[in-house]
Amino acid sequence: MISGLPRNVVVSSAEVRQAIEEPLHSIIDAVRTTLDKTPPELAGDIMDRGVVLTGGGALLRGLDERLRHETGMPVHLADQPLDSVAFGAGKCVEEFEALQQVLVSEPRR
Repeated sequence: MISGLPRNVVVSSAEVRQAIEEPLHSIIDAVRTTLDKTPPELAGDIMDRGVVLTGGGALLRGLDERLRHETGMPVHLADQPLDSVAFGAGKCVEEFEALQQVLVSEPRR
């Protein structure tokens, strides 16, 4: 870094795990908070059927097992986690009128 030239650095999986531990706790806390705010009839279905991980984060090895362990609910990995995000966003655009009532309209804090 002193010279400003690029160089190769070997990073162990343990170092990566340590680096993402705090964001992972935030994800787990967000899942728990969301379940706590979910109506009981829907929360029951989620606890029975579980959730599906999508996007790049779903590709983190062991994330599904960690969420399963921390929440006690089934956790599944989407068949095409990266593509499923784009497909889901496309469906939201196509069905915007029908989904408008469930889309969050509050500004983020």
